[in-house]
Formats: sequence, C-alpha cells, structure tokens
Amino acid sequence: MSARILIVDDEVAIRRLVHGAVERAGLSADDAGTAAECLAAAHRPGCELVLLDLGLPDRDGIELVPLLKAMDRAVIVLTARDATTEKVAALDLGADDYVVKPFDTEELLARVRGALRRRAAAPAGQDRLHVGPVEIDLASHRIWRDGAPVKLTRKEFALIAELARHGGKLLTHAHLLRTVWGEAHLGDVEYLRVAIRALRLKLETDPAAPALILNEPGIGYRLSI
Repeated sequence: MSARILIVDDEVAIRRLVHGAVERAGLSADDAGTAAECLAAAHRPGCELVLLDLGLPDRDGIELVPLLKAMDRAVIVLTARDATTEKVAALDLGADDYVVKPFDTEELLARVRGALRRRAAAPAGQDRLHVGPVEIDLASHRIWRDGAPVKLTRKEFALIAELARHGGKLLTHAHLLRTVWGEAHLGDVEYLRVAIRALRLKLETDPAAPALILNEPGIGYRLSI
C-alpha cells in the first residue's frame, strides 16, 4: 500500500493543488483545514507524513509538530512564514523539513520522497551507514571514503555520524551542538563551523565547493544523499 500523506492547510486552493500533485506522484492524500482535524486524521492508520501549514485558524501549527512526531508521523512544514527563527523552532521541535510558500510542486514532492526514504531506511540498531562515497561504522568508530580509511577526531566522528543517522534531514546548529558538544555549548556555533570545515577537508572532493555536507545559512547542516 502506498504512503498516505495528510495535507493540512486552511486554504482550500492550496489543499487542492497539493492533493493533486501528491496523487499524480502515486501517493494517497487526505486533507484537513484545522488543527483539530489534523490531529484526528493523523491518528488514523496509514498516515505516514503530514504537510503542515503553521497559520491554522484554531491553533498555531508549530504546536502540532511535537504532537505529530509523538505519533511517529514525518512532518514537513509548508508555510508562508520565512523567518529563520520560525524554521529553527520547527526543526528543533522535530520537523523533518521546512518549505516556504510560494513553492514549486516538484520540489515539494522531492522533499516528500526524501522524508519517506529516510523514514523507511532508519532501522533501529543499524551499525553501518552509507552516505554517497562515505561509509561509517558506528560500533567501531571507523569511517571510509571511496574505500580508503579516514582519520577523524572524536568530535568530527560524532558530528558526521549524527548527520548520517538523519540521512538528508536538515539539523539545526542547536541540535548538533547539543548532541556532539552538550548543553553547555549551545551558543558555541564556531565549534561547529570549525568541525564542519575539517570534515569537508577530509571527506569532500572539493572542500571549496562542498557536495556532501551542505549548509543552510543561519539554520544548520544536512548531508546530500
């Protein structure tokens, strides 16, 4: 059975546009126009991913992100809010991606497919991860690029491993700092930048034009998969 996508938006025209694009892509879709309708529909069996507008009439959509993640639903925010603070807040609450209106439907579908791939390819306890030419052994803390071993520091390994565990998901600066350096270093973004530069030097074909570790200015980093 194909994945079911829940489209949540208070604008009927947006729901119709996205619904048609989702179904043309071979996926099934349900619609909701309010937060209450969203939560009710998300509880139904088969719902795997929610396209979530933030400007809902009965509740701020940002409040729904952790509730939907607690139901084990992938969440892509689809909103007119383009402020960096809004994007960071949604991603830190667990959103899988963030798309700003107006949007290209083909790009949106690519984001949907990516989120569904990550969801399907994340079995618990997986020790070996493959990202393009890079292979990571989480158990032995070893890493290879094109079959050749690469020497990383402990922090560099922890950073690339965290990015790899989340596939192509955009991870915020705060998430990476909290995971790799701890709560006391949430404001030390320069630590993160230095480690990313070191990883690019060791893993990228051309560190000056990175194709593996991608930056979202002011927000965070993702791996290209």
